[in-house]
Parts: sequence; C-alpha cells; structure tokens
Amino acid sequence: MEKENYRCLLQLIFVAFIAISPIVSCSHSQNQSRILSDIETLVYSNPDSALALLNDIDVLELKADSLKAFYYLLTASAHKAKESPMVSDSLIRFSFEYYKKLDHNRFLRSGDLYALHLFWSGNGKKSLQLLDSLISLPNVPDSCMIRLLQSRIGVGGAEYDCEKNIGYIKSLQELDKDSTNQIDYLYQLCENYQFADHSDSALLIIDNLIDYAYSNHLGNDQFKYTYEKIGILEELGRYEESNTMTDYVLENAPHNSALPYLYFWKALNYFNMGRVDQSAHELAIADSCAKYKMNVDHNYYESFVGPLREFLAYRKNGRIRISQLATVNNSQRELFNRNEYARLETEQNVLKQENKALTFKAQNERKTAILIIVLLVCIIIGSYALWIIQKRKRKTIEAEERAETLQKMVDELSASHTSSSGQDSLRRAMLQQLGIIKMVAETPTEQNRDMLRKLSSIESDTEGALVNWANVFEIIDNLYSGFYTRLHDSYGDVLSDKEEQIIVLMMAGFSTKEISVITSQTTATIYTRKSTIRKKLGVPEKENIVEFVRQGQPD
Repeated sequence: MEKENYRCLLQLIFVAFIAISPIVSCSHSQNQSRILSDIETLVYSNPDSALALLNDIDVLELKADSLKAFYYLLTASAHKAKESPMVSDSLIRFSFEYYKKLDHNRFLRSGDLYALHLFWSGNGKKSLQLLDSLISLPNVPDSCMIRLLQSRIGVGGAEYDCEKNIGYIKSLQELDKDSTNQIDYLYQLCENYQFADHSDSALLIIDNLIDYAYSNHLGNDQFKYTYEKIGILEELGRYEESNTMTDYVLENAPHNSALPYLYFWKALNYFNMGRVDQSAHELAIADSCAKYKMNVDHNYYESFVGPLREFLAYRKNGRIRISQLATVNNSQRELFNRNEYARLETEQNVLKQENKALTFKAQNERKTAILIIVLLVCIIIGSYALWIIQKRKRKTIEAEERAETLQKMVDELSASHTSSSGQDSLRRAMLQQLGIIKMVAETPTEQNRDMLRKLSSIESDTEGALVNWANVFEIIDNLYSGFYTRLHDSYGDVLSDKEEQIIVLMMAGFSTKEISVITSQTTATIYTRKSTIRKKLGVPEKENIVEFVRQGQPD
C-alpha cells in the first residue's frame, strides 16, 4: 500500500513540475516582453541608453520568435536613431520576415531598417528596390510612409538616383507638416535637381533658401546655401556670377573652413572661361589653403582638384599624366577596401561573440539541469517524508476523533436509556447494529477495551456485527413517514448506497463526525460525498440537503 502511495506521490510531483514549467516560462517571457516595451520608449529619444539596456539582454534567452523579432527591431532602430553604420544589423531580416503577416506597422519599420542595412553593406541597388516596393504598398500609415520616404531619399541621394528622388521629396513635403523639416526637404530637393541636371530649378530653390536664412538671421545656413549657389551657377555656365559670389564669401568669411574649395571654384570657372593662367593661380592658392587646413579631407579634396590640375597641365604642355588620377583613384579604392575589411571584421566579431555566448549558454544549461535534478530529488524525498508524517498524524487525529465521538454517543445513550423519542430509539438501534464493537475490538487499547465493556452493557445482541442497514432504513421509514422509501424511489438510480446512507443518517440528526464513525469513513470523505450529493440532486450550496429532499418528496 505504501509503495502504491509513493508511486502516486511521484506522479503528482511530476505532473505538477510539468504544469508549472510552462507557467514559469510564460511568466519569464512576459517579463522580457515588458522590458523590451520599456526600452522601445527610449529608442528615438535616448538611443544610447536603449542600446545599453539591449546589450544587457542575452538574446539566447529570448526563446519566442516574437521576442527575438522585437529585439532585433529595437537594436536596428537605435542604430538608425544614432545615425550609426548598420552593417551589423543583418538579423533585422528575421524581424522583416516575421512581421510580414503579423504586424503591418512593424513590418514596414523592419523593412525600412533592413533596407538601410543593405545600403550600409554595399548593396544600394537592392536597398532602393526594397524601399520602392514598400512605398508602393497600399494602406501605409503616414508616420511609416514619412520614415520610408526619408530613408529612400537618403539612399537615393547616395546612389545618385536623383530623378526618382525628386518625386519622393515632393510627396514628403505634402505628408510631413513639420515646418522645421520643410526647409531640409527644400534643400534636398535643390540638391537632387542639381544632380539630375535641372540646374535652373535648383537655382530658384537656392535663392529662396538664401532669402529665408538671411531674414531669419541664420548665418551658417546662409553661408551653406550661398556656397551651394556658387556650384549651381558654374554648372549653368554663369562663371562670372559664380566668381563674384565666391569673392563675396571670401570677403565676408575669410577664415572659414571651405577656403580651399572656394578658390577651387574660382580656378574651375577661369578654366572654363579659357583663362588658364588665372585658373592655375587660383588653384595654387587652393592647394596652399588645403595644405595648412587640418580639417580638410585631402583625399576628398584631391578627387576634385586632381582632374583640374591635369587639365591645366595638358593645356600647358599638351599631354595628360594618368599617375595623379590613379593616385586619387587608388586612394579611394584603398579607403573602400579598408571599410569593407572593417565591415567583415565586425561581422566576424559578432559571430565569434555569438559562438562564445552559445558555448557559455550550453555550459550553464548543463549546470542548471543538474541543479534542477538534485533539487527535484530533494523535493521528492522531502515531500514523501512530509506525506508520511502527515499521514500518521492524520490517522492519530482520526483515531482520537473517533474515540471521542464513540464516547459521546455511548454517554448520550446511557443518559437517555429510558427515553422513547424517535431519534433516541434510532441511536440505540444503531449502537446495537454498528460495527462500533468490531472497530473498537480491532484496536485493543485500554481505552477501547473500556469502550467495549460499555457498549456490551447496552441492550446489544449484535455480537460485533456490521450495521444492518435494512433495519435502519425500516426504522427511518417508521419514524419519518417513509422517508427512505420515497428517497430511494425518487433518487435510487442517481445516488449510490453510501450516499443514501449518509442522507438517512443526516435525516436522523447525526453529525458529520458521527456519520463517519457509523459508516467507517473519514470525516473528509463524508464532506466529499455530501458535495457529490449536492451536484447529483442539484441542491444549492446554502440549502440543507435533507430539507431539499423532503420538499421534493410527495406527501
């Protein structure tokens, strides 16, 4: 019996462990989701803090695909907000695929970020194709469309897809009503007009921007727009106007960082006007300024100046040297190779970190598994020991309660020996037929032997036999107008024999403890059977079972 109980206990613990595991896992996932949602509020306002919090999360602990997709989305969003290179955000593609049919807004956000990753990884053409396809989708919210258009214009400018950019910028001007952004959009439109060979349109816009900066006392912006106008005038062939504007800037801002480029514009204008000597003179000044300017990117500067220098040499001696141009080209190529190497190294470092994390995670999981097994064994042993103790304690309490109830019943019977009431008669009959004598005799303690002597002195001729329920039912019928017969006829096909016995004893006024002694069942079992009776008969929770049964019986 004890082995069977032990096996049942193990099964219960195992079932409980299996049931609790998904609950714990679900709770952990909910906590992770809540943390990521909190981080989302910081992504655009404070991307550095968002990235710091994201770095504290072990992505390997994110078991659900929804959490992984959200994590990659937030990481890429923070990089975009910081205007950082997004080469390492290759996993944003996972978010893009995950949200495709689940969340339209997040699908558009992740698509925007995936396109930027492609651009930073050197695949500008594919980036533009993806952005174009997203922009053309129906039912794109304005907030998402603004982000997509902004990204498309940025990538399109870098890839010199300026003709298409012009239409997108005009759409953006209509969607985004933020007045501070409108000036930026106007400047972007000017640049794209210029590179798309619409210099007349670019000139009209740049004049408006110069007037705006002047009227609002924006000195730096006014200088930027004026510098841009110098190049536009040169492209339109208005070289004298371009030089005049250059001289105006040199007079009013003689120490600005663009000095080498300003003199370069003059050199280029003079060259196009056929004034080679003046062009060479201005170019020499530009070289001199670039030499002593610490913040000048000399490779970038040479990419402009190198060709002009060779053209001047050709006009002077009739030949072109390729070495100077090759130097600039090789320098640019070397810079590209270095950037590509840095990108690959970054990706390799990310893979190494992921491999280390996986190894560390596997080791931790093994240790955790061993710890769980040890804890589970301890819990099983402790639970079994506690169960044995509780079982013995419960048996002791039940034995004491049974002895106390028996004593009370004997005392009541002795005190009412001469009474002729119905319930007293039933009690005497029950004591005569109960298995009380047998139960007492089976445990021959001194207390029970004394109880046996008392029971034997009462009008008893049972000789330890079990209760004769037929006689009890007959007595109940005689005392309570055929209660048992009507109960059995009405509910005999619903109630079990033990349930009918309990109702009969309740009718006779026996308490729950007394019923447990009479029927040789525990008190807890009697309570359980009462609940079962209520369900079978439809007795409301607060209504008395006996009263309910009597009300339902015909008179």
